[in-house]
Amino acid sequence: MKRKSGRTHDEVEAFEAALSRQPVAERYVLSLFVTGSTPGSLRAIRNIRALCEERLHGRYELKVIDIYQHPEQVKPEQIVVTPTLIKKLPLPLRKLIGDLSNRDRLLFGLDIVPKNA
Repeated sequence: MKRKSGRTHDEVEAFEAALSRQPVAERYVLSLFVTGSTPGSLRAIRNIRALCEERLHGRYELKVIDIYQHPEQVKPEQIVVTPTLIKKLPLPLRKLIGDLSNRDRLLFGLDIVPKNA
């Protein structure tokens, strides 16, 4: 049976089903633990912000935690070295250590598919 729009009920249902199968853009929740304004800390902040803006624009929350200012957050997150990036969401939880300058390692660690894949 045709509707006024010229589409059948089955066509509309098929279209709606296809839309529901579209992947939902996942939101990333990240915490970066740094120690003050050291060169490594500043490089890590710059690197993760650049990657997030380029690849996750509008889909991420990034908290930068200076362990000098917030030492109470070190133990619960089991931070032993800085800089440390924790990807809380999407699961699985991941921890990346270093200044985050190795872009391929960072993309892999965050489960972000390279653009040319």
